[in-house]
Amino acid sequence: MQITCWGSRGSIPVSGREYLKYGGDTTCLEIRAQSGEVIIVDAGTGIRRLGNKLAAEKRRKYHFIITHAHWDHLMGFPFFSPIYDQGAEFVMHRCPFPKKFVENMVTRIMTPPNFPVRYSALKARIVYEQGCPTDFKIGSVTIRPIPLSHPNMGSGYKFTEGGRAFVFLTDNELGFTHPGGCSHREYVEFCSGADLLFHDAEYTPAEYEQQILWGHSAYTDVLDLALEAGVRRLGLFHLNQERTDDQMDAIVDDCRRRIAAAGKPLECFAVGADMTFSL
Repeated sequence: MQITCWGSRGSIPVSGREYLKYGGDTTCLEIRAQSGEVIIVDAGTGIRRLGNKLAAEKRRKYHFIITHAHWDHLMGFPFFSPIYDQGAEFVMHRCPFPKKFVENMVTRIMTPPNFPVRYSALKARIVYEQGCPTDFKIGSVTIRPIPLSHPNMGSGYKFTEGGRAFVFLTDNELGFTHPGGCSHREYVEFCSGADLLFHDAEYTPAEYEQQILWGHSAYTDVLDLALEAGVRRLGLFHLNQERTDDQMDAIVDDCRRRIAAAGKPLECFAVGADMTFSL
C-alpha cells in the first residue's frame, strides 16, 4: 500500500513563505492498493491537485471515504476535475455513516449559493456503497472504522494490507471524550502495533488548555498514545493554520527529545503535502 498526502493543514487552507515545507492545503490522502484501487480519504483542498494527477494518468475509477462533514475536509470536492468527466466512476463509501448521510453531505456542497454547479449536473457516475460499521474491503485493503472524539462525530480508519497497518485519526481529541467518541484505552488498542499512524496534533499543551472541547489534540497527548500503542512511525497531522514551518519543526524536535528520553524506537515527523509512504 502506498499513501500520499495531498493536504495536512487544519481548519482552513493557508499560503505564504512560512508554509512551504508542509504545505497549506487541507486534508486529502490518496491510498494505492497493491490490487490497483485508488482510495481517496477526505476532500479538502488538496484534492484539486490529486484530481489533476489522476486525470493525467487517465484513471477513471475511485473509491471515496470521508472522516466527517466539517468544511475543511470537503471544500475541495467541487474542484476535483474527474467529477466532470463522463467516463469517471466514483464509489462513495457510506461507512460508517447511516442512510444517506454522505449523499446529503456531498449534495449540500454543490447547492447554490454555496457553489454555482449543482450536484445533479456532474457528469461522472457516482454510486454509494451501504454503510458498514465493521471491517470492509476495497481490493486488497481491509478497512476498519472507529468513532472519532470530535464535535458532530466522525470516523477514523485502519487500513491493512499484506500484514501492514496504517491508522488515520485526524480531528480526534484525546483529552476529552465527545459524545460517540471512544476512550483512551480503545484508541490505544486500535493503534496497537501500527506501522504508520497519522494523528491530529493541532495544539501545543498551552494552546490546548484554551481550546478544550474543540475536537483536536495536543501533540504531547498524541505522542503518549503512539508510545503506549507501540506504533513504529508517527506523523503529526491536521497542522494548525497559524503554525509555520519553523514552529512545526520545533514541535517535531520536542517530540524526538521526549522519545529519546523514553528510550523507545518511535520515528516521529510532521506530515506535509506531497509526502509518500510505502507499507
